[in-house]
Amino acid sequence: MIYGTGIDITDLARVQQVVSDYPAFLTRVLTPGELSDYQRLSGQRAVEFLAGRWSVKESYGKALGTGIGKAFGFQDLEVRDNAVGRPEVRRQPFRGIAHVSISHTATVVMTQVILERGQ
Repeated sequence: MIYGTGIDITDLARVQQVVSDYPAFLTRVLTPGELSDYQRLSGQRAVEFLAGRWSVKESYGKALGTGIGKAFGFQDLEVRDNAVGRPEVRRQPFRGIAHVSISHTATVVMTQVILERGQ
């Protein structure tokens, strides 16, 4: 049974500007594992990765029903790519299954999260 859904769309230029103005944003949003993945990337791909992880955490907060704040923070969710590049939730506060989708164009990233109650 579906518990909640969330979607988010984020402008890549906005993310690039935030990182330029506030470098600590990286460690605020990305878990250590995600940061390690990010540091292997460069240029546009690095921006897409960071924007995707930020956006998926926003989507997750919406699906959870709490948003980002006291009940759920950026470090509470870790999304890493599997061997074939599919993003998978590795750590989360929800007791169930989290389905994650990340897609981008040259200018935006869009994410969707569906939280499903486990059995």
